[in-house]
Amino acid sequence: TVIRAAILIQKWYRFTMARLEMRRRYSLSIFQSIEYADEQDQLQLSNFFTFMLDHCTHPDAVSQIFTSPSTPQVVDEGLCLKEFEKKIDVPDSYYGPRLSFPLTVEDANALLHAFRNEQLLHARYVLQLLSETRRVLKEMPNITHLSTSYSKEITVCGDLHGNLDDLLLIFYKNGLPSEQNPYVFNGDFVDRGKNSMEILIILFAFLLIYPNDLHLNRGNHEDYIMNLRYGFTKEVSKKYKDHWKQILSLLRDVFSWLPLATIIDSKVLILHGGISDTTDLDFLNALERNKVRDHVHGRVILFSFKNFAILDILWSDPRSQNGCTPNKSRGGGCYFGPDVTAKLFERYNLKMLIRSHEFKPEGYEISHDGKVITIFSASNYYEEGSNRGAYIKLNPELTPRFVQYQVSKHTRRQNLRERVGTIESSALKSLREKIYAHRSELTSAFAQYDINGTGRISVNDWAAAMESVLQLELPWRMLRSQLAQMNPDGEVDFMSCFYDLKVGQPIKEAHPALAETLCRYRKDLEIIFNIIDKDHSGLISLEEFSQTWRLFTSHLGIDVQDDSIDKLVLSIDYNKDGHIDFNEFLEAFHIVHRLEKKAT
Repeated sequence: TVIRAAILIQKWYRFTMARLEMRRRYSLSIFQSIEYADEQDQLQLSNFFTFMLDHCTHPDAVSQIFTSPSTPQVVDEGLCLKEFEKKIDVPDSYYGPRLSFPLTVEDANALLHAFRNEQLLHARYVLQLLSETRRVLKEMPNITHLSTSYSKEITVCGDLHGNLDDLLLIFYKNGLPSEQNPYVFNGDFVDRGKNSMEILIILFAFLLIYPNDLHLNRGNHEDYIMNLRYGFTKEVSKKYKDHWKQILSLLRDVFSWLPLATIIDSKVLILHGGISDTTDLDFLNALERNKVRDHVHGRVILFSFKNFAILDILWSDPRSQNGCTPNKSRGGGCYFGPDVTAKLFERYNLKMLIRSHEFKPEGYEISHDGKVITIFSASNYYEEGSNRGAYIKLNPELTPRFVQYQVSKHTRRQNLRERVGTIESSALKSLREKIYAHRSELTSAFAQYDINGTGRISVNDWAAAMESVLQLELPWRMLRSQLAQMNPDGEVDFMSCFYDLKVGQPIKEAHPALAETLCRYRKDLEIIFNIIDKDHSGLISLEEFSQTWRLFTSHLGIDVQDDSIDKLVLSIDYNKDGHIDFNEFLEAFHIVHRLEKKAT
């Protein structure tokens, strides 16, 4: 009897753990699918800019919008440290670090201490630091060559994405950068997290102190247009209200000078994304990397989508299948197989490729028979408890050793079921918002299966309709119970997908179809209007708004009547001065969770 009871308990435990793991995995799949769909939207946005140039009434004026940085070039190349000192006063009331150049280890320690205590570095010191960083980066090659012969081990870190706690934990576990403890940080220092600026300041400070021992590769998020979409631009403008334009302008230049790759002992290639069947390291090494950036060259727009050599190394992902195919999930770069890796290794006599760019639940992943390693250093990337971060230690034999970690502030007090529940709840919330933003298309797709107009379809048909519209490659049948109601006959009430959501639409003039369109493309429109708004006042003219909107809907093939947007725009020009606050306008069209609204 005791043995039978033990067997039953063991079966129950295994079943429970399996269900929790299944829920965790599909939650992470939801997060990643939505992330990649968002990156496809970014590509769509770049295509719109080209379309805008071709169809605008005043193409020269529009070209000027995109060729000139939206932040004025107020930071002169020749503006030296002393001039910043003269022009920007540091008040006596400022209690943060006071930097003097050249920097010392004591300065770096002061920065670390200040950021642990949530202090800001004064704008004068930020600008001086960035100016010095640009000067040092300009002397560096496109591909940095390192050797382990002068060091026992080299540490390689992946994406940090503004998660300062991860960087501090890495330094706590692994030691600060020094001549005896070299580091390579493999891009994507910024965006998504709330402390991108602090991460940059710390990394740039150590770069200035140890230029031969701390190395930085460029990631796909070290890019002005990406920063507009994923939060870094907003972070800088909030933290440095008086000097943020100067800081962003200088950062844009600094990003363009970041090296593209690192090679260790002529055997290990480290770059942010991946490779393609056309990757040529000699070509990359000869490129004028500072000219490959986010602005227009003639009629070619956004470096990240038109210069394929750079696009491939910043955006590509490995796959187990042979060949090199377009990366449709992200909308840029490619999927490269083991044969592509082998070909590059044979050509350049390489042994290993270390790349980042891709979320991994355990912080790292090994693929292509051990030849390709993905390292991801941002723990809790999607939600607290969602994943570990990791870094690599490479010894002189070039044998990788992985160190995993996870910053835990709240999850330590939760059991496994609670942690998975938190991740699942956050993932489903994001997915429901995605579903509601495509309500019209989904309703049409459901109707094709609902021949008798009952409002109910089979689970298989419901899943097929969901995938045909959203194209997220998710296990829809498994997710059905979380997203839609089923009647006793086993049919899905497909409109129940939308019951708990609505567009937060206080503007009564907005027609429901128009409100849904504005809700769906809110992020894109925000970026477009921020670029058009060259003085960053938050205001654009009614004419600019209407013309941009018409071009945008024409490019996407959206059927929205012109008079409906005209009436809406006129209604929110409250003081009738011919300008609107577009951020306030777009904020009206976000998705509200009805239950949350009731709770608040």
